[in-house]
Amino acid sequence: MKQVLHIAVPAAVVLLGAGFLVSRKATAQAASVAAAIPVPQCSGLPTQAELAAALESATVTETSGLNNQMWATIVNRDGFVCAVAFSGVNRAAQWPGSRDIAAQKANTGNAFCLDSSSFSNGSGQPNGLALSSANLYSAVQPGGSLFGLQHSNPIDPTVAYLGNPALEGTANDPMVGQRIGGVNVFGGGLGLYAAGQVVVGGVGVSGDTACADHFIAWRVRHALGLDHLAGVAGVSGDSAHPDNIIFDITPNPNGGTGISAGGFGHPTCINTGNPASLPAVQP
Repeated sequence: MKQVLHIAVPAAVVLLGAGFLVSRKATAQAASVAAAIPVPQCSGLPTQAELAAALESATVTETSGLNNQMWATIVNRDGFVCAVAFSGVNRAAQWPGSRDIAAQKANTGNAFCLDSSSFSNGSGQPNGLALSSANLYSAVQPGGSLFGLQHSNPIDPTVAYLGNPALEGTANDPMVGQRIGGVNVFGGGLGLYAAGQVVVGGVGVSGDTACADHFIAWRVRHALGLDHLAGVAGVSGDSAHPDNIIFDITPNPNGGTGISAGGFGHPTCINTGNPASLPAVQP
């Protein structure tokens, strides 16, 4: 007896014998859905090879923290992953978990930065506003002004663990072209500003202490020439480093989380470097 295989398909798809006929209506619907999905725009952003070179150079230059090898990710303004890279001889030379964290930090750096286009009708930021992931640490602690932010915009695990692991960190990394999401609230994520102080995406770095991650991310952004933040507002109090990490946390006399004088502080780490030693941002 001939067996019939029942397959769950859209109503517009009709099973006919050994094959199936897709109606013109279903085809049109599928085309409409595909057209609604934005095509990742990575033109003008660094290539994977450029990101890898910048990361390698920054990792060699910055020896604070544990002096580990690193992962780095770039996303565009819409949060699509454009490039993933690692430093070291192969993709086993870093903490495996840092690949996804770097992507999360890149998304954070992009998600919480603005340029002057945000200003209209008396609202917004006339000169833009740059916040690094390091600037978010104290604000998300219990009692902080952004408490709970780290639980918003969760990372997409289907993107984080998509595809062949052998391709991770290459030009064909499975995350490329996907929206990773995620919010990270310690050092390593920065907004990318092109000439004219225009936000074009974010960069994230992970693989060491949170402080070293920030320092290396800063050097990567500088090497890529996407640190045109001169005149952009920040919370660091240093116009030459507007979204720099801030070390102003003092012990809480009542116990628990330390208190940041400015509300955007970050804890120090093992072998912490000097934030003032980082390159100044460009006009």
